[in-house]
This record gives sequence, C-alpha cells and structure tokens, in this order.
Amino acid sequence: MLVRVVKMHFSSAFAAEFKAIFKAVQPKIEAVEGCTAVQLLQDHNTPEIFFTISHWQSEEHLNTYRNSELFTTTWAVVKPNFQFKAEAWSLLNT
Repeated sequence: MLVRVVKMHFSSAFAAEFKAIFKAVQPKIEAVEGCTAVQLLQDHNTPEIFFTISHWQSEEHLNTYRNSELFTTTWAVVKPNFQFKAEAWSLLNT
C-alpha cells in the first residue's frame, strides 16, 4: 500500500474553487484502478493550505493515474493557482 500526500498552497481567492474542483473529481479518482481512497484536508490555521491524501495499491497504479487525462486536465486548472510549488510525498503504509 502506498500513501500519497500532496501539500498545496493557494491564494485565498482560489480556495473555495479548489474545494469545488476536488469534490467533483474525488469520485473519479477513487474509481481509478488501484486507488482505494482519496481525501482532502484543509489547514486549520491557514485555510489556503490543503493536503490530499490518497491510498494506492502500488506505485504503478499511482503513476498510471498521474499519466491519465483526468490528472493532467485537473492539474492544468489547479497548478497555475499555486502560491508556492506543491510538495508531495509517497509513503509506505507499514
């Protein structure tokens, strides 16, 4: 099991739009083969900071998703709104 954590920092003007985008794509991401769950968390003290946490059966499944049209289309909308470069970690569930 691979857990992917991505930290994103947006402008306050984009935060609400990002939550709506995530709500729309969450079921599509969870439907991708090898994804067992994906959730969105928002920082309590800095509401412009979000984390996505997704669970994958393997790194290959994650990479297939990262190369998919769903990812590239969504990322094209989200990425220009970063205040800072996104950070990502792939963690093993031990």
